Amino acid sequence: SERYIKNIHIIIDKNPMPYSANFHLSPSLGEIDIATRVRIDQYTDMRAIAEMNDGSLHMVSRYVKASGGCSAPAGKDMEAAMARLGKMQIRMRDANIGETTQAQVVVSHPNNSGLQFDQKTRGYIPPHYVKEIIINFADENLIKLEAGISISEDPSVRFNFTPLKHGVLKAMVNDSKDMTYSM
Repeated sequence: SERYIKNIHIIIDKNPMPYSANFHLSPSLGEIDIATRVRIDQYTDMRAIAEMNDGSLHMVSRYVKASGGCSAPAGKDMEAAMARLGKMQIRMRDANIGETTQAQVVVSHPNNSGLQFDQKTRGYIPPHYVKEIIINFADENLIKLEAGISISEDPSVRFNFTPLKHGVLKAMVNDSKDMTYSM
């Protein structure tokens, strides 16, 4: 509890918006095991920077061979995606007090970057993406994700945590059009 990861910054060097995400983390998470999906525009270095509570920074970097993500056409029918907009799934294994459990929050959202080309209208699809996901357990904030256009369609956050009391896992999502969704 004296030394913990306060933030994880995700940077994708050659993406149109390189600063891709910031995970604000609660010290109560303990050992960090967190995952999300991102879009990658072209072959690039991807960095995760752990900012500790004492202000020190620790970075890992990987060269990623992927391309087209930020400007790739939406993978789903836009009308169907908009009909599901904001619907969420919260998945959590049976939790026992004091034992690490895995949880996942998935949000139905097209996460349009503003760089995608609509084949029918021959114009760009306006940006509409998730800006923030706040995850709480037993009314305590566990994770606050600040995101941009690099987070993938239907954003997902998978993580481990150790409940110290009984509670309910909840999520609230805010997007770039000031729409809010919660579960």
